Order: sequence, then structure tokens, then C-alpha cells
Amino acid sequence: MPVIAVARCSKLPDYEASVTLAGGTPWVVDQLTAHPTDVIGVANGLLLTGGLAVRLDLHGATAHQSSSTAEAGRDAYEIELVSLALEADLPLLAIGRGIQVLSVARGGTLVPDIQTYVADSLEHRLPVPPYEPFTLAHDVWIEERSLLAGLTRARFTGADSCRVNSRHDQALDVLGRGLVTTAAASDDVIEAVEEPTRRFCVGVQWHPENFYRTGEFGSLFEGFIQACTS
Repeated sequence: MPVIAVARCSKLPDYEASVTLAGGTPWVVDQLTAHPTDVIGVANGLLLTGGLAVRLDLHGATAHQSSSTAEAGRDAYEIELVSLALEADLPLLAIGRGIQVLSVARGGTLVPDIQTYVADSLEHRLPVPPYEPFTLAHDVWIEERSLLAGLTRARFTGADSCRVNSRHDQALDVLGRGLVTTAAASDDVIEAVEEPTRRFCVGVQWHPENFYRTGEFGSLFEGFIQACTS
């Protein structure tokens, strides 16, 4: 079973279960327990997880008043992980906050707050409580020729759309080097990216790990784990 380095976050169980069910062995890593070079030397794949806001000063922006507090040391650690993983062409799946880390690591920028900066924006952060993490919030339209489309086609509710859950204030703005948009919401907020030249480099803004019990996005994790075994 391939070893998958999973970036530590406050809601690990769903990520670990998703990896395990897809055939991988999760290995939780952070800046206190595993140096990035050691992680890349041992792991067969890298999973970037959700969490609090990415520090906006990393790409020259000013923090917005609605932004959640950044987690000390986490951004720099995961940015280094991304750089080393891409250099080694290690399969990478980035989820939620992870897609933002992926893009920033490649020189991208972020929208500080969707409701402030995106005209006629959808509700990308549902209220908690009574919101449940697997509540479907809105549709995303997926590029039909993308790797993501091939892995999630069974979830399509239209010719090229899929309903997803959602909980983020920040969003991708200018994409990092090599990344291309593979899904977006109706308000043009980017919901997924890929780096086509890599063996497997996919980022999604929603949280497919929350559905491990019912399997709606199990094929995304299975595709990731398959890439980690090749």
C-alpha cells in the first residue's frame, strides 16, 4: 500500500479514512515531526488538507478582516513540501486550503475575501451550525478534457457540472505557474486546478473527504492512490 503524507489539520479523520478506503496508508506530517526532504524521500504521494487561512502576505496582499487566523509555521512548511513534491513529480492532491497553498507555492495570488471582492458571489461558506460538512452547496462546471472530469464523471448532474460542498472565504486569483483551471462555480470562483505536465497534480476547493462514508468522491481518491502506485 502506498504511503501518503497527509498534512496535519484539525479534522484529520475524514482524510485518513478516504486514503485508507482508496488503498493507501496515511502518514500525518507537520513541521514538528517530519522535515520536508524526509517526507518526499519516503512518501509515495502528498495530500494537502483544509484548515485556516493562508497568509496573504506570502504573495503581497493584505489580510482581510474576515480571514481566519493563520496557523503558525504551517504555510511555509507546506509550500516547501509542494515545491519538493513537484520537483520529484510526486503525485499531489490538494483539498480546500490545500489548493490555495499549491497555487501560492507556484507564485499564484489569492482573493482575500469572496463576498467582498467577487461581484454577485455565491455562498461559499455555509453557516455552522446547523450546516453539516457534507451538505451540497452549489454546482461547479468541470473542464471535460481534464483528469478531474475523468475521475468524477459519475457525479455529474448535467453535461459537465457537479454539486459540491463548500466552506471557504479565500479563493484562487492569479494561478501559479503551470496550473490550469479545471472547474469553476457560476460566479467564476475557481474550484479546481491541475498541472497537466505532472504525473498527478490536482487541487479542488471543496471537501471530497467528507463523503468517504457514502463514496460520492471515492473515485478521486482512488485515482490519486493509483497514481501513487505507478
